Amino acid sequence: MTVAKTVTDHLRPGTLQLTALPPLSLYVHLPWCLRKCPYCDFNSHEMKSSELPEQRYLDALVADLETAVPLVWGRQVHSIFIGGGTPSLFSPQAIERLLSDIRARLKLDADCEITLEANPGTFEKERFRAFRSAGVTRLSVGVQSFNDAHLKALGRVHDSRQAIAALEEAALAFGTFNLDLMYALPGQTLEMLEADVTQALALAPPHLSIYHLTIEPNTYFAKFPPVTPPDDLAYAMLDRITEMTAVHGLARYEVSAYAKTGHRCWHNLNYWQFGDYLGIGAGAHGKLSFPHRVVRQVRYRDPKLYMEKALAGEPLAQEDEVRRADLPFEFMLNALRLREGFALDDFLHRTGLPLNAIEQPLREAEAKGLLTRDLARVRPTERGFDFLSDLQALFLPA
Repeated sequence: MTVAKTVTDHLRPGTLQLTALPPLSLYVHLPWCLRKCPYCDFNSHEMKSSELPEQRYLDALVADLETAVPLVWGRQVHSIFIGGGTPSLFSPQAIERLLSDIRARLKLDADCEITLEANPGTFEKERFRAFRSAGVTRLSVGVQSFNDAHLKALGRVHDSRQAIAALEEAALAFGTFNLDLMYALPGQTLEMLEADVTQALALAPPHLSIYHLTIEPNTYFAKFPPVTPPDDLAYAMLDRITEMTAVHGLARYEVSAYAKTGHRCWHNLNYWQFGDYLGIGAGAHGKLSFPHRVVRQVRYRDPKLYMEKALAGEPLAQEDEVRRADLPFEFMLNALRLREGFALDDFLHRTGLPLNAIEQPLREAEAKGLLTRDLARVRPTERGFDFLSDLQALFLPA
């Protein structure tokens, strides 16, 4: 663990030479939820009472942001993502205050995308509209399934009826929104998956994210693993998802993301394109670039400890410089998730490394049929998409 460094420390000479800094986003973590889902490994905490420490937590976020502003001074923020937990537990007034405090301290792009995660279990009709009035431009609704038995198995606090009502209101209140589903659920058949996707598409979402249920360490499911579909069925489900979404004009632009033209999630794209993101809030992660180095930060995880530390001007639990040898893998871990791959110029600009740093693994991946390339871009093939982990692993440091 290292202590936070000053701007001067970050600007000192180093082994990298970044010719330009990447786009910058802001991630804000609101860590509370009504119930901890058994598959969730995010830094989320069940509410122990009916009240949230809204104002104290907002004060901590502002203090956290003020300590970070010198590191991003003068840079424009292109997107804000408010994640959790369940951020929609916070009142619209709290979100309005948060965004006002952010605008007072950061330079936001005129078309800054501002996304708020919301769950149907915290849905009220007027609440979504109030979030829109507060400045949120995009809602991300965590549905996961429209099958009540699966929702119960996943520990969700809503049912299918509530999910449909929330999505219908999201469509009315917002110009764009995300619908999040999961597949390969306990006991799920291909027919059940098709029913979920059919219901989702009937709601005409401009953006659909569909994630394979994975059993993560330190979760309830890790201790008591459910029986999930075998790999061959899970692959068949993914193929069916891609077929069904294409018919409705949703193009697969990332491994787990499908969108209509003009509705890609800019914030997530910035992650995948190895852009920068400042992360504030309990347990938030961040990645910041400087002319001669790339730095990763982590805030204190426990909300109570985070508030104490942030209000004292010490929100960072950890800050480390990314090793030069690790940069190719870190870049590929993100960029190869995209259907369009990446521009070679972006690799140069965002890692500060020469192209010969990745020439050997590029040749190996090409020989295995995992990617194609020309003088400008590198793209994963269909095989590369299917065996993404194998493709990414080729770029691990020796």
